[in-house]
Amino acid sequence: PGTLFRKVLEYRVASNIYAGDTPEEYIKDACEAVAKSVASKQVLELSNGRVVEIAYQPMSDGGWLDTHEDITEYSRIQERIAHLAYHDALTGLANRVLLGEQVQQQLKRTRRKDTFALLCLDLDDFKDINDTLGHVAGDRLLKIVSDRLQSCVCERDMVARLGGDEFAIVHTSKQSLKDAALLAERVCSAVRAPILLEQNEIVMGVSVGIVVAPKDGHDYETLLKKADMALYQTKQNGRGTYCFFEPAMEASVKDRHALALDLRKALAADQFELYYQPLINLQDNRVGGFEALLRWHHPERGMVSPIDFIPIAEDTGLIVQIGEWVLHQACATAVNWPDDIKVAVNISPVQFRRSNLLRVVKEALATSGLPASRLEIEITESVMIEDKDAIVKLLHQLRWVCRYRWMISVLDIPR
Repeated sequence: PGTLFRKVLEYRVASNIYAGDTPEEYIKDACEAVAKSVASKQVLELSNGRVVEIAYQPMSDGGWLDTHEDITEYSRIQERIAHLAYHDALTGLANRVLLGEQVQQQLKRTRRKDTFALLCLDLDDFKDINDTLGHVAGDRLLKIVSDRLQSCVCERDMVARLGGDEFAIVHTSKQSLKDAALLAERVCSAVRAPILLEQNEIVMGVSVGIVVAPKDGHDYETLLKKADMALYQTKQNGRGTYCFFEPAMEASVKDRHALALDLRKALAADQFELYYQPLINLQDNRVGGFEALLRWHHPERGMVSPIDFIPIAEDTGLIVQIGEWVLHQACATAVNWPDDIKVAVNISPVQFRRSNLLRVVKEALATSGLPASRLEIEITESVMIEDKDAIVKLLHQLRWVCRYRWMISVLDIPR
């Protein structure tokens, strides 16, 4: 009692419990606040790391009352919540929200003729890691990749995780095209370096799509959409590299989307047809069977190449329904052939991921009455990439139902 306010402040400084950059600044600001004799509240971070909320209340007799509340834990929780609102919880990278804000800020600068590039990245075959090594290993891999991405960029750039195995980079440069290409090459090289994971050496590729603002767009959503188009083109070109957006890609994506919509109607509209290509035994020069080839008669486009619609069917999952129809149709046709003639049906890797393939094969044979020995299932080596044990088990089950043979296709070899 009776201690002067300044003495209290000096005692705090001596105890190393004060706010502000210097003790002198702290004492000066506190004395000025009291001299104003106005009710106020402020939050101070003390030199010992604690956070205190102080409420000042003047009194009628000329004195004043202040209340101190230690809100350190509350403050840390608030900081954590604020951080999570703009950052990815797993990797600590910026999230989609913060990326959008960064792009918007960069777009404002483009009015002064500045440019920047937005790179969208997607890890190649990341799903295989989750399926074979588990999600914990997959999360570790994502952290490693995020560290490698950050090592590729400079301080003014931003690396973000959009979700899953998708990342993005905002790259600022006066020579956006050239520098973005060099950055994409660094990224591909860095990610491609071997990773030791769960005592397994993993070589992970990455595909990159690039847009340059303001040339390719004047808003975040447009730039992100076009970067995705460029990314898709990269995957079509073989993955593990990068591709800049070109206007022709937009028309291609729209056409692909329209084709996917038409594909959903094609089966119900009876637009599919099977052609049968003879398989000749060169030893005796006789036809030993026929391979069923799927063809699509589009009412407006005419004959659509399988190269165009099969990948879409696989991406959308429609290949499962279409594959069932092919199996039933091929068996129903082949049952009318001579007893020594077999029919071969190609099965997509997507169908192998569905647990009902064995049932579908049995149903097709039972419904048609075709002997199991006359059905050959054609499979490619790519079916063994995912969950090898489950695939081998299914192959053993199919072995007792029908024949199967490997069809080695250059297009199916993983790049």
